[in-house]
Amino acid sequence: MPALPSGIPVPDDGALPAWAAPPAVEPARARPFGVYVHVPFCTVRCGYCDFNTYTASELGGGANQAQYASTALLEVDLAAKVLSDAGRAPAAVSTVFFGGGTPTMLPAEDLARVLDGIRGTWGLAAAAEVTTEANPDSVTPESLQVLADAGFTRVSFGMQSAVPHVLATLERTHDPLRIPDVVRWARDAGLDVSLDLIYGTPGESLDDWRTSVETALATGVDHVSAYALVVEPGTKMAAQVRRGEVELPSDDDQAAKYELADDLLTQAGLRWYEVSNWARAGHECLHNIGYWRGDDWWGIGPGAHSYVSAPTPVADGAGAPAGVRWWNVKHPRAYATRLEAGRSPGAGRELLTSAEAHLERVMLGVRLREGLDLGVLSDAGRTAVAGLVARELLDGRAAVGAGGGPARAVLTRRGRLLADAVVRDLTA
Repeated sequence: MPALPSGIPVPDDGALPAWAAPPAVEPARARPFGVYVHVPFCTVRCGYCDFNTYTASELGGGANQAQYASTALLEVDLAAKVLSDAGRAPAAVSTVFFGGGTPTMLPAEDLARVLDGIRGTWGLAAAAEVTTEANPDSVTPESLQVLADAGFTRVSFGMQSAVPHVLATLERTHDPLRIPDVVRWARDAGLDVSLDLIYGTPGESLDDWRTSVETALATGVDHVSAYALVVEPGTKMAAQVRRGEVELPSDDDQAAKYELADDLLTQAGLRWYEVSNWARAGHECLHNIGYWRGDDWWGIGPGAHSYVSAPTPVADGAGAPAGVRWWNVKHPRAYATRLEAGRSPGAGRELLTSAEAHLERVMLGVRLREGLDLGVLSDAGRTAVAGLVARELLDGRAAVGAGGGPARAVLTRRGRLLADAVVRDLTA
């Protein structure tokens, strides 16, 4: 995995910068607040994966999987103190997302205990969304029921593909025939269900991809994520590509698979709400939408990232502080050691200026179906809109506020395929 940015040191007590606290005469804004819990354990490391994950043989002493829930709760306590000291304690948590790794490698009771700690510390908002990722071979009907009874509302299964040779290339261990079973078990427990798919695996044909999308839809799920395979430097698959053992698909192949997925998912009643995500109305992933809208969140766990915005602009100009982002030490052993010593597990942090926050707002906000209010763009960005409409990358009606709403930058399907180019033009 690429090294985390070095940033600047995080104080041992994890305290936020002084400007992150609201003025005494003004309460903090009521912003949505999410909690991410990273569970870094996997049974095997897939060849394409560069996430901060570890198998049992890689961990060594001091990184006890059985004690992980207790360790994570130490960071919940730290977070509560840091946010309270800064006057930023949330009224309640809007969303909680357990990711990994494979969170469901932990006993369901451990995941429930961490959620109970979050609930007891801040409270959960009414109708709060609580999600866990899971591998299809890491759950049972009983474990899913434990999660539902504990307050989980949603599970996202890493299906990736329905085709055995594609799963083998990705080094995924589950049986694709198990997918309908786990979806049914989750729904019987009262959980909303999402399936994650990957397209563009070496050796995957367009028909293979069609099979995967149609198999996902046949389960009746209300949410599907479809991500293009990105082979990161330092992974096993990157080495295989370098040696010529596998061949990556062309950009045209990737585009054709995206368009096929969009056609099939739309026809089934799932509409895109973010470039790589489709859902029936009311089943969107609210936690991820919070990231794309720039909400605040605290990331629990080794390697997890967090973000807290400035409560109000403290100065005019592009250099005004806008937020602070930090990240934890990566290894579970170092993470546990710091927390047990009463220290923040933060490895470094960066202070975002207004100009940097604006760039991120455009980069993330334009990915959403709702688009981006043109009023947040610079004069140069607004000038670029006409050219992007002419190139059929932005929707022309949305750009002029047709229908009575504000003028917005909304990607066309062609624009979704070239979203990075759109962002470059809007932020030039």
